[in-house]
Amino acid sequence: MGFDSVGMLQGKLADRDSWSAVGHCPIERTMAFAGTKSAMLIMREAFYGTTRFDDFARRVGITKAATSARLSDLVAAGLLAKRPYREPGQRERDEYVLTESGTDFMPVVWAMFEWGRKHLNDTGLRLAHDGCGALAGVEIRCDEGHRVPPEELVVRFERST
Repeated sequence: MGFDSVGMLQGKLADRDSWSAVGHCPIERTMAFAGTKSAMLIMREAFYGTTRFDDFARRVGITKAATSARLSDLVAAGLLAKRPYREPGQRERDEYVLTESGTDFMPVVWAMFEWGRKHLNDTGLRLAHDGCGALAGVEIRCDEGHRVPPEELVVRFERST
């Protein structure tokens, strides 16, 4: 893979020694805060409406210490936000809700769901459109609306202004 004359990363076997994505790759940077099983499962649960600390711990099947660490990571990354609540007669606590950034992250979770469904033991679970009942899937589309197959996907470098 290397840069062509217009700043496109192309070719699986092209010279990779002339550049390095270490520290700059969006995959690497995303994995830094969401690259654990528990973080992905917390995001799944937040999408399904889980908001309370104890519910996350129970539904994800992790310790309270791990739950605290992952929730802190996801809040710091801006995927979840803390919102105070108080049950009658109880002290104030925080619940955790998806942010706009967290909602934008969900296709990553659903892509993992789809890959696992297709390539691991099929549990019968499917993504579907609640509005019409049709099955749903995750795919890459360009800004013109075309489906982009893997062999036509390139990474373009655009300098920030």
